[in-house]
Amino acid sequence: QVQLVESGGGLVQAGGSLRLSCAASGRTFSSYAMCWFRQAPGQEREFVAAISWSGGSTYYADSVKGRFTISRDNAKNTVYLQMNSLKPEDTAVYYCAAAWKTITIANMSIRRFYDYWGQGTQVTVSS
Repeated sequence: QVQLVESGGGLVQAGGSLRLSCAASGRTFSSYAMCWFRQAPGQEREFVAAISWSGGSTYYADSVKGRFTISRDNAKNTVYLQMNSLKPEDTAVYYCAAAWKTITIANMSIRRFYDYWGQGTQVTVSS
């Protein structure tokens, strides 16, 4: 069992930066691939970024490539999303999620393959 709690959201001007954190419970955190999804009002939840259980591989949605960086610190049971050059289109509730490390690259952007979800944190980018 893994419990996830996101933090770090807030209001920022376009072009600014935020760093989101997701703190996980459990001693087997390093056995899970981690990801971030986001959901804007009236829209479907969409994939943002994922990181492998070892931290050696990362994957990003085209919309955030070059601007966002996902990382993890297994010693702290925490995954991060560094968001730079923020745009109003990035406004959404951001969720972290965990999947057992056997998840394949092809499945990392698919919601139903993740076993655990956080409660979400709001990110608002003003123009």
